[in-house]
Amino acid sequence: MDLTIQHFIALAPLLITSLTVVVVMLGIAWRRNHSQSFLLTVAGLNLALLSIYPALKVAPLVVTPLLQIDNFSCLYMAIILVSTLACVTLAHAYLGEDKVGYPGNREELYLLILMAAAGGMVLVASQHLASLFIGLELLSVPVYGLVAYAFFNKRSLEAGIKYMVLSAAGSAFLLFGMALLYADAGSLGFSEIGKALAATGLPSPIASLGLGMMLVGLGFKLSLVPFHLWTPDVYEGAPAPVAAFLATASKVAVFGVLVRLFQISPAATSGVLTDVMSVIAVASIIIGNLLALTQTNLKRLLGYSSIAHFGYLMIAMVASKGMAVEAISVYLVTYVLTSLGAFGVITLMSSPYSGRDADAMFEYRGLFWRRPYLTAVLTVMMLSLAGIPLTAGFIGKFYIIATGVEAHLWWLTGSLVVGSAIGVFYYLRVMVTLYLQDSKIQRHDAPFNWAQRAGGVMLLGISLLAFFLGVYPQPLLNLVQHAGL
Repeated sequence: MDLTIQHFIALAPLLITSLTVVVVMLGIAWRRNHSQSFLLTVAGLNLALLSIYPALKVAPLVVTPLLQIDNFSCLYMAIILVSTLACVTLAHAYLGEDKVGYPGNREELYLLILMAAAGGMVLVASQHLASLFIGLELLSVPVYGLVAYAFFNKRSLEAGIKYMVLSAAGSAFLLFGMALLYADAGSLGFSEIGKALAATGLPSPIASLGLGMMLVGLGFKLSLVPFHLWTPDVYEGAPAPVAAFLATASKVAVFGVLVRLFQISPAATSGVLTDVMSVIAVASIIIGNLLALTQTNLKRLLGYSSIAHFGYLMIAMVASKGMAVEAISVYLVTYVLTSLGAFGVITLMSSPYSGRDADAMFEYRGLFWRRPYLTAVLTVMMLSLAGIPLTAGFIGKFYIIATGVEAHLWWLTGSLVVGSAIGVFYYLRVMVTLYLQDSKIQRHDAPFNWAQRAGGVMLLGISLLAFFLGVYPQPLLNLVQHAGL
């Protein structure tokens, strides 16, 4: 096919992100400077974010058989870029400006996070199994390095190795599933697979097995039960900004491509696969919430909590009709906001120079009397994750419940209500810990260097946005309605 200027405009967010990788790499080769690498990364990500607007003007546009740029992919690219920007800002505050003390190089973290973001953008624009696999590997491989980035901390190294080994197993399942699907449908394109499956009514046993194995591979990346065993250990071991990236941009990209695959090929969700997805959804909700109850480590608690949240999202995937895509997009935006805020507080409390991150619950006891602003942010995030009214999380959960009711998925909707009730307990436990008073504690807030201050201002902005969207969600709803498939 002939590539025109429209194609380059449509691909601009991805091209600018890829170019930023090269520029940051050349900058590191020229002169190692932490602030320089950070500023180049932020400039590139902002340019990529701005380029989404002209890309929308030429959308929808098929760029080669592999990628399709439309309103849906532009929305998900924007979510990935915004969450990457937030994680980069947190990483700069986390690594600090000290010239001594860090045993490794700080600058390569920005390279890895940019490459992972580019992989996520390829994923959400995919309409072909080949681009799905390329995007997934481009997303996953840099994350192995990111998780083990604090290599002098044995927990970080262990988490990186664990994630790499289990991720390789997930990729093997995915490739095997793709091979079976190709053997049955005779094509790797999503729409061609959909037509081949629709022609026979229900998917054949080979196609069902292929789709099931692909679901195993993608379910691992989304840490759905029973493929969730890596999640708490990796969240705990990874540096706090990397855990934030893993919980937000990485999962949004994988869920985005799963939505596109099942929406373009609706026959793929029929038959036994619907029952399998329903069981996975209920198991993720119940097991994720029950395991979170027993945690005394905030990162592990958020890890188990994320399993439950993606269980909620699977309800809309099973419904697949009506307002399902809209509900998924609303929920993902609210989930990304709250996860960034929660992990952001852990990041500003932590430093790689003092061993493990400040993620144990006892370290947050009486935080209000030491760091009132961080406490306010974490309180709003916990309320939002619990789905309390007047927060963004409530709007997301309301949409998922409405989708379940619309599709008459009573058991799934019931499990969401039960899971949310369990969730309220452990989120409130975190909040109560923050306000416990200790007479020895003197009141002061976060350090006043500019890196910490930039992270703190961003977190206050996130908490205000979470509150604003809970009170007046219409701007978000308008944005999501224009981004339907």
